[in-house]
Amino acid sequence: MFQPLSVSYAQTSAPADKPSAADKKVKSDSQGNTLLIVAQQQNGGLSELDTPAAVSVVNGDDVRDSRPQVNLSESLTGVPGLQVQNRQNYSQDLQLSVRGFGSSSTYGVSGVRIYVDGIPATMPDGQGQTSNIDLSSVDKIEVLRGPFSALYGNASGGVVNVETQTGQQPTTLTAGTYFGSYGSFRNSVKASGSTGDGTHPGDVNYTISASRFTTQGFRDHSSARKNLGNGKLGVRIDDRSTLTLMFNSVTVDAGDPGGLTESEWKANPTQSPRADQYNTRKSIDQTQVGLRYVREMTDNDELSIMTYKGERHTTQYQSIPPGPQASPAYPGGVIVLERRYQGIDTRWKHDGQLGAVPVTLIGGLDYETMTERRMGYKNFIVENGVNEYGVKGDERRNEKNKMWNLDPYLQSTWKLTDRWTLNAGVRYSTVSFSSKDYYIVPGNGDDSGSTRYHKALPMGSLSYALTPASNLYVSAGRGFETPTINQLSYRPDGSTGLNINLKPSTSNTVELGSKTRIGYGLLTAAIFQTDTDNDLAVATSGSGRSSYANVGKTRRRGLELSFDQQFSSDWRLRMAWTLLDATYRDNVNTSVSNIPAGNKLPGIARNSAYASLGWAPPEGFHAGAELRYMSDIQANDANTAQAPAYTLTSLNAGYRLNWRSNWSLDLFTRVDNLFDRHYVGSVIVNETNSRYFEPAPGRNWGGGATLTYTFE
Repeated sequence: MFQPLSVSYAQTSAPADKPSAADKKVKSDSQGNTLLIVAQQQNGGLSELDTPAAVSVVNGDDVRDSRPQVNLSESLTGVPGLQVQNRQNYSQDLQLSVRGFGSSSTYGVSGVRIYVDGIPATMPDGQGQTSNIDLSSVDKIEVLRGPFSALYGNASGGVVNVETQTGQQPTTLTAGTYFGSYGSFRNSVKASGSTGDGTHPGDVNYTISASRFTTQGFRDHSSARKNLGNGKLGVRIDDRSTLTLMFNSVTVDAGDPGGLTESEWKANPTQSPRADQYNTRKSIDQTQVGLRYVREMTDNDELSIMTYKGERHTTQYQSIPPGPQASPAYPGGVIVLERRYQGIDTRWKHDGQLGAVPVTLIGGLDYETMTERRMGYKNFIVENGVNEYGVKGDERRNEKNKMWNLDPYLQSTWKLTDRWTLNAGVRYSTVSFSSKDYYIVPGNGDDSGSTRYHKALPMGSLSYALTPASNLYVSAGRGFETPTINQLSYRPDGSTGLNINLKPSTSNTVELGSKTRIGYGLLTAAIFQTDTDNDLAVATSGSGRSSYANVGKTRRRGLELSFDQQFSSDWRLRMAWTLLDATYRDNVNTSVSNIPAGNKLPGIARNSAYASLGWAPPEGFHAGAELRYMSDIQANDANTAQAPAYTLTSLNAGYRLNWRSNWSLDLFTRVDNLFDRHYVGSVIVNETNSRYFEPAPGRNWGGGATLTYTFE
């Protein structure tokens, strides 16, 4: 579950006559996610400025402003320390990493914890996905980096927390449409409102949204169809308690174009030769529901209970030749997964004093579990002596995997003086994994097995307010990352059974940061160093599957800068820069790897920068420009292949029209990669056949409209 820190994350760039939503004074809302009282800035309350951690907040309006609202990569590229790459492959999700954690993931997200309305989009093993995030109903996205992340348990090299909108008066209906290059269309509808102001027993709030996205894709065999529904219903039970129901459902059917070699990419970036031959594709069907109960037991004590349950079904066809599948040890070329997951988090918060020192304590117990049925089949059948590919054939794998984690945790905030604040916390994480093998044939024996991991994760920070508008902080913490089920599924030497000898990696991070308010803007800086033992890295990657190995010691150290400034009432400037030096510290010599110390970790850009300038009045013409730079990215441990550096420019423009007090229309158009740069959008780390590169599109365009009706 998303365990709130003991300080708030408030946007601070709005001028006094146009306060941002986070500037409004609130207390523990019906979702239980507010982190403390967020007072209006003129009252000197807590804000993002006072948070002793590297954290960035992206408001929902920024997520939707002149954007397709399809991928997180559209709106999070300006967050320092966060590298989010669009693979142009909806069967594999985005490639997302925080300070280098998660950069080696060949699909989905690993090493980073993701939450949506408090429900983990990251499974207990640390594997997550972003496909169920409904951008049309996002209220804000918080990205947490550094030592505070350790308080979120396994695979928390960083945290991405998404909160959707809570309905309020007046009731609104919104319909949106988007169309763009490569036959891309997205249509959406949303309804939100409430029967009261949320302070009286019986008051109800609701937000319900649905969308459908289709595209032919930039590359051959990359078409996709995605249907998404999201809902949140809250009710105030009495003067002290609230109950919130959350529902989410997503289905995805997408082609898988796969990676290209360097010569293939340069010759024709749209091609997909293996995908065409084997009809590679993936289908996903996920549904989940959650329930949160929050009660103020006393004026100083609050109880929060969150529980959820979900199912996820996946079928994937891979480009694996029939030759390897002749061996009884090979698990086939079709993967069928059925996952059922659930969890409960119980948390108690107490505001009190120890002598003259105000103290906030948050203690709780988090339990998550997942059961997976993993099946494998040949990806062909033989008809009249000819192989027909892209069809599910004979069974080659059948196992039942179970994973759970149990984590007690305690967090505390000590207001030592008016200027000094101490934060300290610890989480004790236990992760258990077991597998029962049902596919036992000659040449493929019983590969059942189990393992369990334990780790105490302490964290502490000390902050000092230089002035009411500037502060310094220092923090340190320990994190760990267990192998995911997918990382355990295959052995580097190709033998059968689970890669049960994989060990969890352990990281120690130290960070020094500063935040300063400048006018109506915020300047932040953070320097950090993370040393990792038994780091997990890709050992082999080919034909759609990857195996992993522990590669000894690594180090990530860097600098993050960001500046967010609003001028007058309508101009806004945003800038960010990340310097990240990530290297191996040990010579790695295994049966599959020979990596000299000092080599760069693959999948990570050493330098990245972002700048945007926007003109956004509440009505009339609006426009903006964005500039994004990414340095070259190593594609393998040997550092012999790289995706070249690139710089991209995007422009957008539109017009907002309001009439009859309850109708509004926002029209927009945009062009991305304005100068038609030829570049690689993401890399497949250590791909065995040197098919590292996932190309990105050249100049492309889009446009859309959003129509809103307000019942007044």
